[in-house]
Amino acid sequence: MHRFTVTLTREIEADTAEEAALLLYQELSKGPLPDRYSVTDETGVNMEVKLDREKADEFASIDHTADPGNW
Repeated sequence: MHRFTVTLTREIEADTAEEAALLLYQELSKGPLPDRYSVTDETGVNMEVKLDREKADEFASIDHTADPGNW
């Protein structure tokens, strides 16, 4: 299994960093989830990933922890 750092970038106006984080949390909990991410692998290679919404929703609906390959 490999390690990846997934980054979501949003520009948010706020008075403090904590308020900005809370506003992002609020946005993510109420609105549609983002489909564009920056992903960096364990070797430092960075790539932009755009998810297919239909495939992403299907993937999210499956319990991948039940797959013995994940143990």
